[in-house]
Amino acid sequence: MTTPGRGGAAPAPAVLDLEDLGLDRGGHLLVERALAGLAPGERLAVSGRAPELAVHLRAWCRNQGHTLVDHPAPGSISGDEPGPPPAAAVTNGDRVEAWIVRGTAADDRWRGAQRTGAADPVRPGAVAETAASTWGVAARGALVEAGSPAFPFPLDHRSMVWTDDAPRYYRQAAAAQWDPATAVPWETPVDLPAEVEAAVIQVMTYLVENEQAALAVPARFLGRVHPHFREVVQVLAVQIADEARHVEVFTRRATLKGAELGRSSAGGQASLLTLLEEPDFALAHFLLSVLGEGTFLALLSFIERHAPDPVTAAVARLALADEARHVAFGMAHLGAVVTSDPGQRARLAAAIHRRHDALASTVGLNADVVDALVVLAAGSFTPRAVAEGFTRVQALEAEMADGRRRRLTRLGFSPGEAGALSALHTRNFM
Repeated sequence: MTTPGRGGAAPAPAVLDLEDLGLDRGGHLLVERALAGLAPGERLAVSGRAPELAVHLRAWCRNQGHTLVDHPAPGSISGDEPGPPPAAAVTNGDRVEAWIVRGTAADDRWRGAQRTGAADPVRPGAVAETAASTWGVAARGALVEAGSPAFPFPLDHRSMVWTDDAPRYYRQAAAAQWDPATAVPWETPVDLPAEVEAAVIQVMTYLVENEQAALAVPARFLGRVHPHFREVVQVLAVQIADEARHVEVFTRRATLKGAELGRSSAGGQASLLTLLEEPDFALAHFLLSVLGEGTFLALLSFIERHAPDPVTAAVARLALADEARHVAFGMAHLGAVVTSDPGQRARLAAAIHRRHDALASTVGLNADVVDALVVLAAGSFTPRAVAEGFTRVQALEAEMADGRRRRLTRLGFSPGEAGALSALHTRNFM
């Protein structure tokens, strides 16, 4: 852009004609672009016809760390011959002509800036082991200016929250969202015996309170995870949205016929309170997603299988698909935790024991829920049907325990340890 002067003179300045465009209407973008191609100390000849251009150039250069010096004489803005240094910009008729000498302020501003990994998580080094508090809410991969404020994101270590599977689970979750208004066949007639409808209402009431706890737990941690680990934040955000949908459809099914909701026991509430009180992200995720929601996979499958009407079957099936993703992500996260630090298994086991001891004096699962599940599986009140329903609920509890053992074994516990820990899981299922 710079051209040599005649007779061995100093290089002429690069030339920029702003025409009628003022700095107050975007002209500064053209000036910045032209200066970007120059080294500090090199000159840019600027001219234009915009009113107040000289004033705006002087203020802009001062603000940006450039200087207005070594102007050409009026009419020689081509820069072929360097002119005397007048005070500032000069006017030639209706045109303003000035030289800008590029300063170093823009370079100094970004000296010490830090690149925060890379947007694409599969690139080597994209996800840092520790996310600096001064990265704040900047996009991963952005250049963060030195001196940026610190943000209080306590979950800022990769080992606390990250799994390489997080991007994949987020994509799956985003693609699998469903609309409660259209995904459930609400228009289907539901006309059940009063006792069976009451059983469905009690089960739905129980599901609502458990899903509200499953919403509250990730919500507690969502704002504590450093945005550098954005895929984990996204997974948690979608999980919260999933649980909100479940609360909606379970409540709507319970009130479908205009009846009041069922009962909520003190023991059930106490069990869920222990989930909300767990302060450690990994342990809370373990107790909720791996054990609690893992157990609920069997329960929702049971409800779908024995549902007395299409609406009940649909809400259970839709929630089951979401919960399966929650459990899969929980297993991936905890698998990464224990792989990086096998000693974490002792902390997981201790969390189960601690929760068991805290709930030792409670009744556990609401008896009304157990009875409702029996009625749901029986479908009628004949002795033979009730006996069959009772047997099915016993089989459900065995299936739940077996699922917990298998997941604990996958996390590296021995079969004996897995069985013992599974037996200590809360009687409230979640």
